[in-house]
Amino acid sequence: MIAELRYLRKKIDKIDQNLLRLLSERLALVSKVGEIKSRYGLLIHVPDREEIIINCRKKEAVKLGISPDFVEDILRRIINESYFQENKKGFKTLCPNLGPIVIIGGKGQMGYFFYKMLTLSGYKVRILDKNDWINAKSILKDVNMIIISVPIHLVLEVIKKLPYLSDDCVIVDLSSVKQVSLNAILAAHTGPVLGLHPMFNPDYGSMVQQVVIYCEGRYPKAYQWLLQQIQLWGARLHCCNIQEHDQYMSLIQGLCHFTTFISGYFLLKENINLKKILSFSSPIFQLKLIIMGRLFSQDPQLYADIIMNSKNNLGLIQQYHKRIGEILKLLEFNKKQEFINQFKKIQNWLNIYKKDFLKESRKILRQIHLIK
Repeated sequence: MIAELRYLRKKIDKIDQNLLRLLSERLALVSKVGEIKSRYGLLIHVPDREEIIINCRKKEAVKLGISPDFVEDILRRIINESYFQENKKGFKTLCPNLGPIVIIGGKGQMGYFFYKMLTLSGYKVRILDKNDWINAKSILKDVNMIIISVPIHLVLEVIKKLPYLSDDCVIVDLSSVKQVSLNAILAAHTGPVLGLHPMFNPDYGSMVQQVVIYCEGRYPKAYQWLLQQIQLWGARLHCCNIQEHDQYMSLIQGLCHFTTFISGYFLLKENINLKKILSFSSPIFQLKLIIMGRLFSQDPQLYADIIMNSKNNLGLIQQYHKRIGEILKLLEFNKKQEFINQFKKIQNWLNIYKKDFLKESRKILRQIHLIK
């Protein structure tokens, strides 16, 4: 029996080695594709091509008796790695005559990410970080664009520190609350102004399929090249006005991070044994703990800013508290049927998205099993 197992395991090892060699060959071809895309300014992300590949391979998998979902998981992971390889080949410079770009806060995560992407795209990029203000005059000399990537509570301070800038210099704000910061920049600078909000963490290493929201500030023709460059990097751009942006961010960020904070606060105050609860966790609960752990692994000042630096957030959180109270009464008076009725109303509200969300959740939960 042991000899038979050893023989089969050697064959499996050989197949694994062949798979690695094939992956290496594939990534080498992807690298060449990246060179061509960079040379001709082609979009790094081509969703139609991606879906054709996945759908064809899934059909082939069924014929071979392999789970199509399993094959899709593998292919999406390979394709994502391929985008990282393409990134390394750089991108076409869409505004070749542009002068220096300065990123204020360029040593932070998002600031450095933009520094890397702009450098890969052939632009001259300088960094002005918190210890560099003594040399600000020389760093900002002849600058054509300034990108402000600092914590929300420091944006107004940075704007006040800026020297006089030429009317053709574009100022780009990356903060997650636009009403205060963007209006302050518009008041202080007479030139072009753009609000950007990358809706992802830069540790992903790529902009492919990531959402970037932009708010028009002033003189949009001056920064259209940047929006096109971001699309070239693979991002999905969405335009909205300042008020709409902050309204939705209160829900997507303010309320979302607040409820995660409350979950951590509750478990702490109840003195929950984290090691034991992890050993008992279902995949769903483990996912909730992973999200909680991600938030509490980061800078508390960042989340204090996101939750507390917008007046919209307080009103939304108070409304959320009110809704909790309404449902709590159903529990207190054991109104099970009313609970079921509310459940059904939410089902109807979700409508067709229910199936999509269920499908996506299954993919995520499959990944949870791979976490050690």
